[in-house]
Amino acid sequence: MRAIVVGAGIGGLASALSLRRAGHEVTLVEQTPRFTELGAGIQLAPNATRELRRLGLLDAVAAQSAHPAAASFRTWSDGAEICGYALGREVEEEFGAPYLQIHRADLRDALAAAVPPARVRLNTLVVGIDQDERSAWVRTAGGERLVADLVVAADGIRSTARQWLFGADEAVFSGTAAYRALLPAGEVADLGLPDTGVWLGPGRHVVHYWLRGGELLNVVAVFGTDAAQESWTAQAEPGEQLREFGGWDARVLRVLERAGQVFRYGIYTRAPLARWRVGRVTLLGDSAHAMVPFQAQGAAQAILDAAVLGDCLADAAPDDVPAALDRYERRRLPHATSMQARSARAGEEFHLPDGPDAQERNARMAAHAAEHRFMPVAAAWGEDVLDEPTGP
Repeated sequence: MRAIVVGAGIGGLASALSLRRAGHEVTLVEQTPRFTELGAGIQLAPNATRELRRLGLLDAVAAQSAHPAAASFRTWSDGAEICGYALGREVEEEFGAPYLQIHRADLRDALAAAVPPARVRLNTLVVGIDQDERSAWVRTAGGERLVADLVVAADGIRSTARQWLFGADEAVFSGTAAYRALLPAGEVADLGLPDTGVWLGPGRHVVHYWLRGGELLNVVAVFGTDAAQESWTAQAEPGEQLREFGGWDARVLRVLERAGQVFRYGIYTRAPLARWRVGRVTLLGDSAHAMVPFQAQGAAQAILDAAVLGDCLADAAPDDVPAALDRYERRRLPHATSMQARSARAGEEFHLPDGPDAQERNARMAAHAAEHRFMPVAAAWGEDVLDEPTGP
């Protein structure tokens, strides 16, 4: 069976690999002339690394990752610890897969290296998707018509395929933006930073963790705002991040002060959909369920989509595609939509103003940590998406 995957981001690459593992011929179509990945860090919880192991890529990804020991949640003004959670060996023992932190480019490189170059069409812009009862096809800006048995649209948060399938629908501004930066480890060695730090404050929070085996510190400083450009390449004005986080713990300010190049980007999401597929065409990853990153599950959810898609299409024939895509949608849409909502709620809780509500949140977090080694979101880490029945 033949499949076309549109978009060579994390979700698109994982989908191509999962469909190949299911025995199908896959063509991956990407509009950029080469594999590139902007952005910085990604956290991969065990629900994602379990699927990377099934694809035979976990060792390659782990070799490029940092392996955190713990996460520490702290208050914004004085750095007092609210609670701490295990992320290291305890996670792997409990969930059967590791918790990793990796640069986006390193993850994309590991995925791309596993896709045969002959099956990749770079520098190919898709300008339309259509179908009939027997096949689906994409039209390219170069005038080609590429035909397959199904089309997977993994074309990101600004998905044009989503609009072709379901009508005009724009990305939604979350009311938050973030500064992001990468610092060499030597620049922050004197600060005594926690392994993985999450600092909570009124209308803001800061997350930092290591990449590339501890060579780089990835920093994301999130703040509420009325408007912000969605851009991975827009640079902050000199000192802007220090003004935005004035009065925060000295360690946070030192990190923001020492960051050489600071980028500023608006955080956008997509409204939940009631359906992801039409006929032989389906959405996947951010095109279906882009979410705020406050549970570190955006990339993981795309990888899980890819795993279930391949599972639903294992041994499928062309006539089976619509029913198989229905099964994929039933198995993934409720879970991804729930994680969208959970991530949004986490952002609201992280940003509570000082006072009774923040005190109650801190007490609740501390009480949970006293009884559990792992963060509340860890309930999703143990769910093996391939254990779910495929259904009729």
